[in-house]
Amino acid sequence: MSTGIIIAIVVVVVVLIALAVVMRLAGRRRHLRERFGPEYERTVEAGDSRTAAERELRAREQRHDGLELKALPSTTRQQYAQDWNNVQEHFVDRPQEAVGEADQLVTRLMQERGYPTEGYEQQVKDLSVEHGRTLEHYRAAHEVNTRTDSGQTTTEELRGAMVHYRALFDDLLTNGDRPGQQRA
Repeated sequence: MSTGIIIAIVVVVVVLIALAVVMRLAGRRRHLRERFGPEYERTVEAGDSRTAAERELRAREQRHDGLELKALPSTTRQQYAQDWNNVQEHFVDRPQEAVGEADQLVTRLMQERGYPTEGYEQQVKDLSVEHGRTLEHYRAAHEVNTRTDSGQTTTEELRGAMVHYRALFDDLLTNGDRPGQQRA
């Protein structure tokens, strides 16, 4: 074989290997975008680099895979739905307290589903794997809830926080199911 043919074969092999690597990275990126939804872009924007952000998201997936999450039985879901209705009724007379109750109810529901609840930042990371599409609601509600003690919230903001808590609450209550999605 001539040197030219050997070089051509080596170049083709290198190009094929490079193409395979690029395709694999694109597949991983697509998987992360689909799994995390808007949380993917948020993490990339907040990170030092796309690679570091994707590493962080994969670490979240690994931690999440180690959690013993469980679906809730129908009777438990019904009780939580009733608890939510009670919190909403309290909003009429005590909006600040109701927002705090909503936060506690969401945290209790997370815990019952099997999510660790040791701190807000870790809750956000753990929830991001399956609930990335409703996570911004949780952030917005939490931000309002943290300002309620100082009296820096309007009734409209408190009402908005209840709506935001409700979005995550519903997602957790239905076990995060979406039409056409199979759950293990």
